[in-house]
Amino acid sequence: MTGLEERRHATALTGPPPRLRTRGAPRRPRRVAMLSVHTSPLHQPGTGDAGGMNVYIVELAKRLATLDIEVEIFTRATSAALPPSVELAPGVLVRHVAAGPYEGLAKEDLPAQLCAFTHGLTRVWAGHHPGHYDLVHSHYWLSGHVGRLAAERWGVPLVHAMHTMAKVKNASLAQGDTPEPAARVIGETQVVRAADRLIANTEKEAGELLRHYDAETGRVAVVHPGVDLQRFRPDARGVEAGRSAARSRLGLPQDALIPLFVGRVQPLKAPDVLLRAVARLLQERPWLRERLVVPVVGGPSGSGLARPEGLQKLAARLGISDVVLFRPPVGQDRLADWYRAASVLVMPSHSESFGLVAVEAQACGTPVIAAEVGGLPVAVRDGVSGILVRGHDPADYARAMYGFADDPARRTRMSEAALRHARSFGWATAAAATADVYKAALHDHRLARRIS
Repeated sequence: MTGLEERRHATALTGPPPRLRTRGAPRRPRRVAMLSVHTSPLHQPGTGDAGGMNVYIVELAKRLATLDIEVEIFTRATSAALPPSVELAPGVLVRHVAAGPYEGLAKEDLPAQLCAFTHGLTRVWAGHHPGHYDLVHSHYWLSGHVGRLAAERWGVPLVHAMHTMAKVKNASLAQGDTPEPAARVIGETQVVRAADRLIANTEKEAGELLRHYDAETGRVAVVHPGVDLQRFRPDARGVEAGRSAARSRLGLPQDALIPLFVGRVQPLKAPDVLLRAVARLLQERPWLRERLVVPVVGGPSGSGLARPEGLQKLAARLGISDVVLFRPPVGQDRLADWYRAASVLVMPSHSESFGLVAVEAQACGTPVIAAEVGGLPVAVRDGVSGILVRGHDPADYARAMYGFADDPARRTRMSEAALRHARSFGWATAAAATADVYKAALHDHRLARRIS
């Protein structure tokens, strides 16, 4: 789909805004209450429940602030030592809300704490003058439940981003993974009905909202997430020189074939598929063992916490422990070095709302092998900046890796294409599009109140 076609499709989904019958054009909000109940934007991505959504919230909030939209992010306090608020960046404040025990609560336990979180949120609101917040933007269904109550009480519109959906996840579960409960499906349906606008990462996700949750077409807007192109970029000396330098910094061999996994270690992300593919690769080409290094950068999360050492044990059973490097989650600058050092990023996920790490890797000049699921066909240009694989057969991923082992020129071509593709995903563009969604939500909300 071309850029023009994508814009036309997005317009078809959101619909043209109705004409305002009052003076002046629709305005942007001055201050937004952004909700992230179950995971803090201050947490390290790749640990616990922190992942791409954390990066999304941080980067979006920072870019909105540059558009003169102040953002206050409300998240659940996970330690008594946390201050009530922390300035994340100029114009971006993180507020810690006490809701339930600070530690020991899994994400599945949090629905019981939503009333307490809502109470804490409204206490902050009560300390301000009326109209302090112009709009609520909630992320994930738990935040959506708090958001719909807050928006109704404050008399402001609710914009919601699903990030993941229970019905979609349950339709593509990894073997042995735990299905999302019916309570979440019901909760998501209620949030979809309450939201003035729903932000989808891709056209496919927008279609899933319409199909699975009966969302109203005119309330769904498509906004692609972005990537920090200043942080995730190739070395100034070029991709190959940068790869060599990054490998030196990380202590990796210069001539190695390095298929990299980055993300939370849980069945949904399917790191086991990569390990099985590596075992298959070595069965068919045993001479590669001497120059094969497979880094897995991330920590156990979600259902993966039930077997925190399961992946290490799988590597041992497959006889590949000598080529696999397990590394804990790292900060963004260090992560950029892992991307630069890799021959290819491998994402065999069973479900991805978008797949930010795929774009981050490409922005560093590293091609991607990814499952053809969710938003990954948007994040990766199949056959150009990477390879999309249908299904999760390790043999298919092994074949995809053959090309990077056998044809260095192919890697060079895809690296150049990956850089070009990633440049179209900037957070400034995403923030401007999100601000337009805010304007449309405010416009419709004011009009509805005038009519009523």
